[in-house]
Amino acid sequence: MRYYLIDKVTQLTVGQSATGVKCATLTDEILHDHFPDYPMLPGALIVEAAAQLSGFLLEMTFNRPGEPLVRALLVQIQRAKFHEPVGPGDRMEIVATIEGTREASAQVRFDAAVEGKPAANGTLTFVLRAIDSPRVHEQRRYVYALWTRGFTPPLEFP
Repeated sequence: MRYYLIDKVTQLTVGQSATGVKCATLTDEILHDHFPDYPMLPGALIVEAAAQLSGFLLEMTFNRPGEPLVRALLVQIQRAKFHEPVGPGDRMEIVATIEGTREASAQVRFDAAVEGKPAANGTLTFVLRAIDSPRVHEQRRYVYALWTRGFTPPLEFP
């Protein structure tokens, strides 16, 4: 992943939910073109932010010591709805909640809000796959450590 749309994970309940924050700023390149006189975060990037947080939640939930590492891969977006634009200066809070799991898949509901007002929501489906790539695992651990700075006690990442 070359860009990250979560600035910080503020809460994690393994097996249940995670909360994260995305702060939209004018340094976000996309806001200069979408739209020039009315900058707003594209809906696709709001969904991507929710998918990144959901993937973190699922990987923290499904990975167990002694088993092959699995990574969450987004395979379906369902019922995504957008309510209010997210623009420069907005602090978008995203809550990802596991709705259901099967052997190698899971559904996660996401709700995004700015100052308590709904911005977007929807349901995301993921498959969990073993990925034999030390670089992928190293990258994920690095990003997850950045997202969760300040967690006490510090988390251990798969």
